Amino acid sequence: MTDLNLSTSIFSLLLPFTFIIIIFFFFKSINNNSDPKSYPLIRSLFSILQNRHRYILWTSELVNKTATKTAVIHRPFGRVTVVTANPSVVRHMLKTNIHFYPTSRTTFFDLLGDGIFNVDGDGWKYQRQVSCLEFATRSLRHFVEHVVDAELNDRFLPILATSADTGTTVIDFQDLLQRFALDSVCRVAFGYDPTNLLSSLPEAVFATACDEALMITAERMHLNLPLIWKLKRLLNVGSEKRLRIAIGIIREFANKVIKQKKLELEQKSSLESVDLLSRFMTSGNSDENLLADIIINFIFTGRETTPAALTWLFWLLKKNPSVETELVKEIKLKSENLNYDEVKDMVYTHASLCESMRLCPPVAVDDKFAAAADVLPDGTVVKRGYSVSYHVYAMGRSEELWGFDWAEFRPERWLEKDVSGRWRFKPRDAYEYPVFQAGPRVCLGREMAFLQMKRVVAGVLRRFRVVPARDDGVDEGYVNAKMKGGFPVRIEKRDEIDG
Repeated sequence: MTDLNLSTSIFSLLLPFTFIIIIFFFFKSINNNSDPKSYPLIRSLFSILQNRHRYILWTSELVNKTATKTAVIHRPFGRVTVVTANPSVVRHMLKTNIHFYPTSRTTFFDLLGDGIFNVDGDGWKYQRQVSCLEFATRSLRHFVEHVVDAELNDRFLPILATSADTGTTVIDFQDLLQRFALDSVCRVAFGYDPTNLLSSLPEAVFATACDEALMITAERMHLNLPLIWKLKRLLNVGSEKRLRIAIGIIREFANKVIKQKKLELEQKSSLESVDLLSRFMTSGNSDENLLADIIINFIFTGRETTPAALTWLFWLLKKNPSVETELVKEIKLKSENLNYDEVKDMVYTHASLCESMRLCPPVAVDDKFAAAADVLPDGTVVKRGYSVSYHVYAMGRSEELWGFDWAEFRPERWLEKDVSGRWRFKPRDAYEYPVFQAGPRVCLGREMAFLQMKRVVAGVLRRFRVVPARDDGVDEGYVNAKMKGGFPVRIEKRDEIDG
């Protein structure tokens, strides 16, 4: 009996160590090329955990080393994620079989509600139809020549000039670009000025709430057990409690914008200019919750995408001074206060932005889910309920799509010479370069985004050099499109004769 008790005690002591040894060898079995090894029940959990802080980079490596450019990741308890960088599959998802792949509505509903980027069907059609009017040529011209020009010359450039005068001040260029974008999108879309880019750089409570909400919502997508975030939301604890607080701040801002617009509409028989929010409010829509959803959706797309694209462009320019020289040459051929037509004609700048977004896209991975069973063009079998994502970041690193020099920042790959020897932009197939999505849901604000970014690039590079205050690698710092830790820079004045 004593021997039995002794044996039981020894077994009890050895059991935890045995488990640790098993775990150790499981981790050791994961090779360095990050293949998603699969085990019973837990499936590829160890590979997922090992790469959880570099998910974008890891999945990019996975799809680009497969013959089909599609990888299948088996998560615990039967959940499956299909990730692709195959243009034929992207076309299938965004055009041919678009109804099979709706948005991941549940995950983003708390934040985006019934806004245009989180709905399908009639709700999406209504919002897109009303929104289309905002992106007509007349509206774009007003945006460039009035909204962007004023924000740039009255707020953004003076801050850079003050920084340049000190010679040693380090500023977060990414933060400035986000403030610029927030003010711009609110002014053009809602007729509301949040004055986020004043010289005093006021505390960005709203912006901080946006960052927190987006980060937590994105993390929901990659949890191995969705029940965890749903339970935390039910109990109002941890990250879900922080998310609820952040969304409260965001919705308070949206409601403030709606209230001001209502007063404006009541006090004026006719408006001098009609913005996006006015169009929705005068179209017979009185649902304030939906109006708030619409505002939040447009704020997020305007505040998150163009600043990210510009941040990485200015970072890449310091690594590629010859490109900056060509940009300055093009800019100095234009007038100092660029009009709409001059901005449209900035071909080399347009190509540089496209090339920057190829390497560092504002939306690295776009997540959908399978509403029905399907077989992808590359033969991958998809079951109902699978998460299916197209990997924009990985597509920009595909040798099959961009050649052996895909890692080089080379705007010329987007250009060709016309008969007179001038550069002419050479677009790529949208399903090979889905930075702005493609098909029926292609981004309405694509041209507006390019106009805004080109105007900013011209305004900054004509007068200043943007010198990074650190030398991090792009891949190591790439976190969900933003530069990890911001983009600290020093601003230097550019000489008049400097090219």
